[in-house]
Amino acid sequence: MSTLERKLIDAVTAEAVDIARSALLEEVDLADVGEHLGHQVDGLRVVTHLFDCRRRGYVGWHWAVTLTRASRQREVTVVEVVLLPGERAIVAPAWVPYRDRLRPGDLSPGDLLPVEDDDPRLVPTYSFGDDPLDADEKAQVRTVAKDLGLGRVRVLSPEGRDRAAERWFDGDAGPEAPLAKAAPHQCFSCGFLVRLAGPLSEMFGVCANGDANDDGRVVAFAHGCGAHSEVRLSKRQLTQPPAPPVVDTVSDEDLETF
Repeated sequence: MSTLERKLIDAVTAEAVDIARSALLEEVDLADVGEHLGHQVDGLRVVTHLFDCRRRGYVGWHWAVTLTRASRQREVTVVEVVLLPGERAIVAPAWVPYRDRLRPGDLSPGDLLPVEDDDPRLVPTYSFGDDPLDADEKAQVRTVAKDLGLGRVRVLSPEGRDRAAERWFDGDAGPEAPLAKAAPHQCFSCGFLVRLAGPLSEMFGVCANGDANDDGRVVAFAHGCGAHSEVRLSKRQLTQPPAPPVVDTVSDEDLETF
């Protein structure tokens, strides 16, 4: 028991085990209630008594009966009776929102994955300024923006770009991939590397080798594989020519002599 619990413990509520058990038996069957497991201090004159749960299917759970009393009063009041999981209880895993559970490759034809309006990975391509505009005026602005090549409403933000670079660099197309560690050369010197535009072009390109595992994918310059354009086999690695053929000169007469 901590020092704080010692200061907050109330002898009346801590010793009211029978009151807690009676309150519990008003809610559940006697067969579902086991021995008293102790109590925990929740606050000033607030104590929760714990009882073992014997209900089938709830191994490791316990009943929790919270008691309290008013200042200068000896009468104990029951606050709540609940069933709580213990350390050995089997409980459902923590809820993860569907959006956070998606992984690359999970989308099927027809699936939609909308992006939040305030997604930090994106920024507006252009703005309408501070002056209020009606729908027609905004449509004109969009038309001009499209003519200027600003047809996209939003583009990648610096944060979105950095997240992508970190994901690519640390993934299977980065320098730490087993394929890259065993490669004789890196992608930056490969003739099949297609350069990107913008800040990402400083570290990444696209593989255009149809024989490579990463064909059509973004790869880090420090990545590599055995299909590098300058890979050459050593004499030891070259295919060995077959042995010269042996001409069978044994005739039927020779066979009869054996």
